[in-house]
Amino acid sequence: MPAPLTFDALKSAVAEGRIDTVLTCITDMQGRLMGKRYHARYFVDHGHGETHACNYLLATDMEMATPDGYAATSWAHGYGDYVLKPDLSTLRPVPWLDGTAMVLCDVLDHHAHAPVPHDPRAILKRQVARAEAMGFTPMMASELEFFLFEGTVDDNRKAGFRDLRPVSGYNEDYHIFQTTKEEVVMRPLRNHLYAAGIPVENTKGEAETGQEELNIRYADALSCADHHTIAKHAAKEIAWAHGLSATFMAKWRPDKVGSSSHLHQSLWADGAPLFHDPAAAHGMSALMRHFVAGQIAHAADLTWFLAPNINSYKRFVKGTFAPTRAVWTVDNRTGAFRLCGEGSRAVRIECRIGGSDLNPYLAQAALLAAGLAGIERELELASPATGDIYAAAGAPEIPRTLRAAAAALGGSEMLRAAMGDDVIDHYTHCAEIEQETFDRAVTDWEIARGFERS
Repeated sequence: MPAPLTFDALKSAVAEGRIDTVLTCITDMQGRLMGKRYHARYFVDHGHGETHACNYLLATDMEMATPDGYAATSWAHGYGDYVLKPDLSTLRPVPWLDGTAMVLCDVLDHHAHAPVPHDPRAILKRQVARAEAMGFTPMMASELEFFLFEGTVDDNRKAGFRDLRPVSGYNEDYHIFQTTKEEVVMRPLRNHLYAAGIPVENTKGEAETGQEELNIRYADALSCADHHTIAKHAAKEIAWAHGLSATFMAKWRPDKVGSSSHLHQSLWADGAPLFHDPAAAHGMSALMRHFVAGQIAHAADLTWFLAPNINSYKRFVKGTFAPTRAVWTVDNRTGAFRLCGEGSRAVRIECRIGGSDLNPYLAQAALLAAGLAGIERELELASPATGDIYAAAGAPEIPRTLRAAAAALGGSEMLRAAMGDDVIDHYTHCAEIEQETFDRAVTDWEIARGFERS
């Protein structure tokens, strides 16, 4: 795989005219890349130190509106600046855009130059640091599912997102012939990401019409979240460039399965996996059992970080491979947490709750916080659930609505201790705004159902 782009290599590429644009990016609350396009010469001469952006970027809704009620920034506070500090270790080429490089930035307070606590990347860094203080290196991998549609996003928006046409007409799970037809997007996606230093493993068709999956090799948690965010952005841009649309909505139609973002997790130390104990049941170490027990115990608390939108909860339907109950299983895809790599050094836990609309920094941070709490408290792990977990009477349910998940988030003593009251209040308010916005909406379903018959 190509090595990351060093600052010296960037300077040489700029001097030779091979790179003329540098994207300086942060990730907003919704997991989207926000930032500026620098002329590359100015970036290498001056802009690589720091730049600035309005602090509303971490206090907006999906529409980029500025809702009231955030303590961190508001009209009353005048919407000042944040400092964006380029993390030069994240420099990389953007091969799908001519002459372009990208760098991810840390978000700092404008006055004290301290990390902004509710910056998604800072939230994950804090949990990684907590793990490292305990002697652990968190390793993660994400699976990204999404749908491809005919027409660009602009075409489909102008049509009111009606009569959307997936690029295939049948379930294409593992289907080689159908996915050959989609290589116009998926081949450049794989190759461009790889050239950008992102360790792509493979792509495949998923279990629905027009549904794709992208798998990236595991990495340390922060790198995993960086890779996930850039890959998601790349999929949208590459699809658009080829006259198609990519959506990462969790559920785009009621009669279609949703799109997930499964997260695989393990803890390592000195290059060795700590979750593996060949003498223990399923090859699971005591450390792993405590870690998984913590995530199950706090599954309701962290659900919003895995399912952040009103639409996210439409995905939790039995018989669709999306979980409904917070239990763990051994290689059984009907539970919320699945043991993978049983008995091997690759043993790990896969969280299946998250949808493709999650913010990976927030999701991984919440999962880490819960797992580390389980280790600290030495929580005992129950026996794995078996059979059809959708029918498992008495098993704890995952919150089925945004309202319930927001209440669990706001009331979580574990997350408040791990992330701070200000952070949890900030994101609880974000969840409440999403709920309030939907509560005011009048949907097509309501009109069709009640226009005549009310």
